[in-house]
Amino acid sequence: GIGAGGLDVALSMAGYPYYLNCPVVLGVKLTGKLPDWVSAKDVILEMLRRYGVKGCVGKVVEYYGPGVKNLSATDRETIGNMGTELGATSSIFPSDDNTRSYLEAQGRGDSWVELSADNGAGYDEYAEINLSSLEPLIACPSSPGNVVKVKDVAGIKVDQVIVGSSVNSSFRDLMVVAKILEGRHSYSHTVFNINPGSRQVLENVVLKKGELSLLKAGARIHEPGCLGCIGMGQAPGTGQVSLRTFPRNFPGRSGTRDDKVYLCSPETAAAAALKGVITDPRDLAGDVKYPRIKDPKKYFVDETSIVFPSDELRKTEVIRGPNIKPIPRLVPLPEKLEAVVVLKVGDNISTDTIMPAGNKILPLRSNIEAISEFIYSQLDPDFPRECKEKGTVVVIGGENYGQGSSREHAALGPRYLGVCAKIVKSFARIHKANLCNWGILPLTFKDPSDYERFTKGSRVVFPDVRKRIYEGEKEIPAEVDGYPIITVLDVSGRQRKHLLAGGNLNFVKQEILPK
Repeated sequence: GIGAGGLDVALSMAGYPYYLNCPVVLGVKLTGKLPDWVSAKDVILEMLRRYGVKGCVGKVVEYYGPGVKNLSATDRETIGNMGTELGATSSIFPSDDNTRSYLEAQGRGDSWVELSADNGAGYDEYAEINLSSLEPLIACPSSPGNVVKVKDVAGIKVDQVIVGSSVNSSFRDLMVVAKILEGRHSYSHTVFNINPGSRQVLENVVLKKGELSLLKAGARIHEPGCLGCIGMGQAPGTGQVSLRTFPRNFPGRSGTRDDKVYLCSPETAAAAALKGVITDPRDLAGDVKYPRIKDPKKYFVDETSIVFPSDELRKTEVIRGPNIKPIPRLVPLPEKLEAVVVLKVGDNISTDTIMPAGNKILPLRSNIEAISEFIYSQLDPDFPRECKEKGTVVVIGGENYGQGSSREHAALGPRYLGVCAKIVKSFARIHKANLCNWGILPLTFKDPSDYERFTKGSRVVFPDVRKRIYEGEKEIPAEVDGYPIITVLDVSGRQRKHLLAGGNLNFVKQEILPK
């Protein structure tokens, strides 16, 4: 799949096309076979070790080669899930016999279609990973790209272990942990949590008696869901270390301001749960036989709780609670912009930092007025108040601004507060698209050293900005406290129309409503 903001998804559902710049394709050749105690999570952590959190922006990562056949469908899901952490537009694996076997086990074998690259297909860029040579890896606080070997940080006390969430929550992953812990108990000071990927996963783990092994080992088994990954419960204690099989560990994302979250494989998580410290899972080999788990030949599939579409359901009344609010009215871009810098940030700012998740904010749903009070709360609790005082404001940022979640509230909230432009060194793809969708100018520095000219309180003027955008100019002049600089607006002609209209929603309304 390709990550997109909520408005792009909604418009696609309504029949509008989804636009995407043609990406560079990075071909990653896989050879060999994963050794014991090393799994698919270590493959994507190796990619993050090499490329970091911005090395694949604007790229599709396609995995190919003889090693692919040694990865199951759920292994590939693990790797593909965290392609987002690389900044990648998408991750692709061939659809082969392993894919077919998985679909057949799900009772959907007739949906299988073989897909693979053409013989002799070329790629824009190349890389190679020998699966046989990989070691257990771990991403240290507080970035998925901060990857080291597990053995290099072994011995650090672990207060919490969580297996599951959107990644490493499959039948295979939970059963590996269950088998490692079978007949054993988690360490006394380590809280041990399991977040199944779905009800079906949990049902099949129960049928294989994995749930009982986990419960006897001291695990707390939760409802399927994001849960601790977005700070909805499971927040670690102040100063505590949490080992998680999650995809992200951005600062404060767990719900604890000074969190120390590590990302690892289920094997490494299980080893830490047993020993109470970060442990290379290979060190368990003397006492524990490595469990090689295969997908069931036939999954238990229970659809009794699924409500399928019907004409009768079209009559259902949608009840809107107090936090289901309409989108605030957004005004078109004026001829000239005059604004004040209210915040200057560094590199790799995530959408979690811009608009946190967690149990305080997510229940506010689409109440943008209430949500906006939390914008940049981790960096500057006064940000909303200062925006309201200044009226029209600008945010300055570094490289890879807006990485992480596709959370469009990280664009809509600032727009509601009066942010008219963000000037940064580079953007993450989805956040840049979301800014266009909600009418915030996504500008970059032509000369990155101009970043140093900005301070909080700087006055920024964009003369004739509407005219320049309308005429397709890529270089947008600005004055910073009277000093002239050049910013760059690298967007499509369609996105220019969205910015002029004050956002994509305004643009669509103009298109469909009578003139």
